[in-house]
Amino acid sequence: MSDSLERSTKVNSLKEPVVKRLCEVLDKSSTKGWRKLGEIVGNDRRSDDMEMCSLKVLELEGSPSLMLLRLMGERGCTTGHLMDYLQTLGNSEALQCLKPPALQILIQPQSVSIICGHNLRLSCHAVGKSPVQYQWFKSKEEVPNSFSPDLVISPVQMKDAGFYICRVNCGDAFEFSQWAQVDVLNITFYHSLDGRLKVVIQPQSQRLHVGEDLQLECGAVGRPIPRYQWHRNGVPILNATKRKLMIPHVMQEQQGRYRCEISSILKPCMSLIFGWFSFHYIHHFLPFMCLIPATDKVALLIGNLSYQNHPQLKAPMVDVYDLTNLLRQLNFKVVSLLDLTESEMRNAVDEFLLLLHKGVYGLLYYAGHGYENYGNSFMVPVDAPNPYRSANCLCVQSILKLMQEKETDLNVFLLDMCRKRNIHDDSTPNVVLRVTANIVFGYATCQDAEAFELSSTGFTNGVFVKFLKKRLLDDEKITVVLDRVAEDMGQFDATKGKQALEIRSSLSERRALTDPILPGDSADLAHAHSRQWAKAHELPESMCLNFDCGAQIKLGFAAEFSNVLVIYTHIVKKPTDMSFCQAHVTDFSQDLDVDPKLMNRETPEETGIYLLSSSLPQHCLYTRLSSLQKLREELVFTVCLQGTFTAMDDDHPIHWTKSINIGKPLIARLDLHRAMRRNSCLQTCLMPHSPSHSPCHSPGPEHRHHLYHGSHQTQDYNRLSPQHRYLDIGEHLQGAVGGCSDIYYENLSQCRYDPPYTSGGLSSSPGRLSIPIETTDDINELQTVFINSLQLQPQ
Repeated sequence: MSDSLERSTKVNSLKEPVVKRLCEVLDKSSTKGWRKLGEIVGNDRRSDDMEMCSLKVLELEGSPSLMLLRLMGERGCTTGHLMDYLQTLGNSEALQCLKPPALQILIQPQSVSIICGHNLRLSCHAVGKSPVQYQWFKSKEEVPNSFSPDLVISPVQMKDAGFYICRVNCGDAFEFSQWAQVDVLNITFYHSLDGRLKVVIQPQSQRLHVGEDLQLECGAVGRPIPRYQWHRNGVPILNATKRKLMIPHVMQEQQGRYRCEISSILKPCMSLIFGWFSFHYIHHFLPFMCLIPATDKVALLIGNLSYQNHPQLKAPMVDVYDLTNLLRQLNFKVVSLLDLTESEMRNAVDEFLLLLHKGVYGLLYYAGHGYENYGNSFMVPVDAPNPYRSANCLCVQSILKLMQEKETDLNVFLLDMCRKRNIHDDSTPNVVLRVTANIVFGYATCQDAEAFELSSTGFTNGVFVKFLKKRLLDDEKITVVLDRVAEDMGQFDATKGKQALEIRSSLSERRALTDPILPGDSADLAHAHSRQWAKAHELPESMCLNFDCGAQIKLGFAAEFSNVLVIYTHIVKKPTDMSFCQAHVTDFSQDLDVDPKLMNRETPEETGIYLLSSSLPQHCLYTRLSSLQKLREELVFTVCLQGTFTAMDDDHPIHWTKSINIGKPLIARLDLHRAMRRNSCLQTCLMPHSPSHSPCHSPGPEHRHHLYHGSHQTQDYNRLSPQHRYLDIGEHLQGAVGGCSDIYYENLSQCRYDPPYTSGGLSSSPGRLSIPIETTDDINELQTVFINSLQLQPQ
């Protein structure tokens, strides 16, 4: 550290604490204060126009020294000049203000809101002329054994909530950091929103008598600590700026719709509103209720991208992730799954149906390959043969029929797939639906048209979700929300005239995804269903492993999707004589088909963890386990610690191992891998040409073909790395009737949800238009000349 502040620094660039101390010294001195300094500055030839400084200072209120310094800064006066003036003035106390302190805190601890059971870390870093010592305090009490710059509490408990401060000593000098508030939330389930505020506690709707107390609670985690503002009927409530809202002795006029707005101070220039949460009604038990809440809200989200016999997709993973986070903000119980086979999809639908009962809002979102025949929509599993037929796929209308039998109050289907006809499927399903006024279909594209994904080197949504996620939290009737999404999509030049949202609805009441939840008469059933849902979302508890060498390893877990688990290892403690120490995981079940090259990486991105990376702890080794639904037994693996010691003659590491059993994590508990355990979904989804009757169900080697030259394996999202960004809008591939044409792709990114067989002529070549473009992350910035050049070849 230099003996003084940089002499070339402009006076108006001095830090506020330095200016404040300097002005206090100059203002209080009568003989060596600001007046004398102004005379000295005015007599200096380096500042020809400074002679008027003292007169201008006299005309203004406030600190005369502060105004003098501002005028000096405006005229280019540097810290070096100011120090020369103060030296001439002979004010050593003022001169000392410009000298660096013996101790300076560079990093202040930040307030944080955190979930009980997670790891808390507060940091305070300082520099001084001699070694620096630290001591942390909670309120006025010392925190035991807290002598380092980082205060780590692992795991944090409810009792750890409070205010913390750090005292820093350097010789005889000491400084206190700023206070940091720690708010600990006690919840049982948590899902990250990737780099934003994370809403983890939703207020619950209530029915109250006049005179009772209203208590609402909302919670989010993030750093710095979130800010809260409660609203009633859209109007901010005065002084309601805490997580908990308490209104004693409510009156009739206080019934209404309550929401909590959560914001962050990180970006003060933006209106950071993370979700418009469930609305809450206060009722006087009148003989009628003008607004009917849901008894529960359940969503099943499926994204298929790693197809075995068909073009690979990319955007479904991002789309499912974004919608999962948004729907959870609306109090939906969400199951999010990637890359399901036919039996896994049927069993997942079966589990979804178990969560439905009278009064529930049910929502199904699907992103992947699909087709539509005779008004029936079919979702294509990742293991569908080539060609596929209805027997190999799931019929959406059949699922709707089963949902109707549950007496749900709202059935929403968001289908992000193509709706072209499949000429290889001549079946005509006879699905008889009830006449109910509670059905909403949101199709990503029109009948007999394609739906597209916008491929890039980064992570982008498909066209549908790109606009849907901006409207999903709106407190409007669901059909109104979809109408606005359709309007937004219609303004998107890249797909104008090529993809348009289609809405089909029989909804007669004002049902919104933001509607509150009141269990009603089926509270016990709802509670049982909640336990069933929670069963599929239980994360293994983090653990500390102690090895014989004296090292301690932290083993942690996170969920990216309901069937994707992230494992990370961190060195908590190692012996002082150990020169190298690293822990990695290995020996996973073959059911999971984990690529060793993507295990134990130093950054989440290296192992394919892009969407959750910002929420994971740093300085760990990361492993991503996908397709947990395939796990047949409890998940047992090995944690291997390897290290070297300074006293060793060679650098060959020593190994220690521990076997870990975490049971069946997340969706693995539901055993979706079993072949159609129940018959409910199977009976209504299977059509003519079932696997037992159709010789084409499992085509032989002559019917299989690879979709990429040089690649004979299914490609994961994180392995796709196109050289350019593409907007692929091209005609469908058409195979030979009764078999498969020998088609290859020349390393092209795929048109989204492109069924490989459609009506029309036959072709043995793709005939696809794939145009590389240079663009920013916002697809709206596509150049007009590029938009005008897009052509769809005739079908």
